[in-house]
Amino acid sequence: MGVMGKFRDNTGVILWILIGSFGLLWVVMDVFDPNALSMAPRSLGSVNGEAISFDEYNSRVQYYSNAYSQQTGSSMTAETRAIYEAQVWDELVSSKLLEQKMDELGITVSDQELLDMVYGDNPDPLIRQYFAREDGTIDPFIVQNVLSSGEYTQEAIAIELQLRQKRRQEKLRNFITAGLQVTDQEIMEEFDKRNTFASVSFVRFPYSEVDDAQLSVSDSDVEDYYNANKERYKRNESYRAKYVAFSTLPTSSDTAAIIEEVEKLVPDFEAAENDSVFLVQMQSSTRFNNVFVKKSEIREEYAPVLDVSVGEVTEPINLGGSVAVIKKIAEKGDEIKFGVMSRIFEALPSTVDNAAKAADDFEFYASEETSFEDEAERLGLTVMDLSATKGNSFISGLGSSQQTMNFLSGADVGDISTPIELGTQFVVVKMTQKTKEGYRPLAEVRSQIETQVKNEKRKEITAEKVAGLLSANPGLSALAEADGKTVMDVENLAKSSTVLTGGGREPKVIGSIFGLSEGTVSGPVKGASAVYVVEVKSITEPNNSTLDEATASTIRGDLEQKINERYLSVWLDELKKEADIEDNRNRLVR
Repeated sequence: MGVMGKFRDNTGVILWILIGSFGLLWVVMDVFDPNALSMAPRSLGSVNGEAISFDEYNSRVQYYSNAYSQQTGSSMTAETRAIYEAQVWDELVSSKLLEQKMDELGITVSDQELLDMVYGDNPDPLIRQYFAREDGTIDPFIVQNVLSSGEYTQEAIAIELQLRQKRRQEKLRNFITAGLQVTDQEIMEEFDKRNTFASVSFVRFPYSEVDDAQLSVSDSDVEDYYNANKERYKRNESYRAKYVAFSTLPTSSDTAAIIEEVEKLVPDFEAAENDSVFLVQMQSSTRFNNVFVKKSEIREEYAPVLDVSVGEVTEPINLGGSVAVIKKIAEKGDEIKFGVMSRIFEALPSTVDNAAKAADDFEFYASEETSFEDEAERLGLTVMDLSATKGNSFISGLGSSQQTMNFLSGADVGDISTPIELGTQFVVVKMTQKTKEGYRPLAEVRSQIETQVKNEKRKEITAEKVAGLLSANPGLSALAEADGKTVMDVENLAKSSTVLTGGGREPKVIGSIFGLSEGTVSGPVKGASAVYVVEVKSITEPNNSTLDEATASTIRGDLEQKINERYLSVWLDELKKEADIEDNRNRLVR
């Protein structure tokens, strides 16, 4: 495909700006409509007084919707759309904050910088993406033609905006992370960590061996632990609600109709000259497999194909979740070739429509004329409970549902949702309790704390026991024999590892190992799941003189990337906390 053809095919993509620094999708909005900025958008919210319009929100959601359809060949479900809508809101808020910060810092991109990104010795990856020849080189004359020709004015504007925004974002990133430095010492420590190995033996004493009868937890133990670890019990806003469900699973009538539909295809399947094309055209849920299979290896449910002649098709076979008819295509010796025309059992549109109407009716009467519970009782529906925490789309009692979370986060106690379409059901939800963020009361977390206190006591009891055994039985073999344990060996344990073979994830224990000298037996080491006594048989350390410039550069890059990403994430979160963000979605978007 020529450069011009490639460009035209990708024009729609160019209009959406991807800012890689923060993983945000930036949209070049309204490039071609000079009146777009003067229109009065419906404000969906604001960031520090700067409005987020419904138009820009909807345009970005539509972009994701189109991309999803192109990639999957199907439309978004209501639940998938809700997930993308939440993502879009977060992107718009973040992009507004970043734009405001760049304006505040006076970050701009000069025309010369832009020219260097296009025509310089190292063109921006975007230019390479759209203008590279097959050999990877870039023809500057084609670039010049597109960017200066009146025929491509719209595309040129979009590219310029994207390049300027990208460069501006890079400057902001560099400004934020300018003070973050990776020292030579940190590089050397990382090199040492990646190239140091130990051979060890250990005896493991699991905490689970301590009997509950040995543990007692007093009120003061619970209170002391709660006060010392209060931050662990800080919670986000949480919700309790009731809901009723209207199933969209296939009915017996749906199943019968699908079986009948497949049965009607039998004559056409038998007459088909190209079985592969037929299965594709009929949208079979089973693909054509043009191979011979031994008769003895035919799946039991496909066995009826053995009883028909070549060219014939079986009667419909109910496979549980689907129905199939099977055509014997060819036969040689003890092998046959066959094709499977199948349909998955799913609710017909009329069944889904009926469930949707029932949910709509329920919501109307429960909101306007009778109570939620009374209407459910009148219809013989089961009222179920759910609970959720803001920021977590998993809802106890229902499963993951961004739509339900959207309703809960914006509803008041007593509010009833419109029908929410999930995978196999519509649900109508009534908010019954909303709890503001804060510390969970001691009474609510007492059972959790009692468990934690018991775990801490198990650790202490086990450590004291191991110390006594080790004092009386020095050496791993004697220690293991004294308590009926086994000495376990691990070769080539990496200093950078967090998993100890035979012990599980034990970063603290591994850290202790590399703090010991060769031939040393440790004292009791408290791990995540057990107390360990470790003997270091050998440690292999790298020769620091082998750290060449290329390796050091790679390590520096890895460390800088980790530090920068972690810092940028925290920086953006803090920016959001300090911002005045108004969210009107629950009032304007249904």
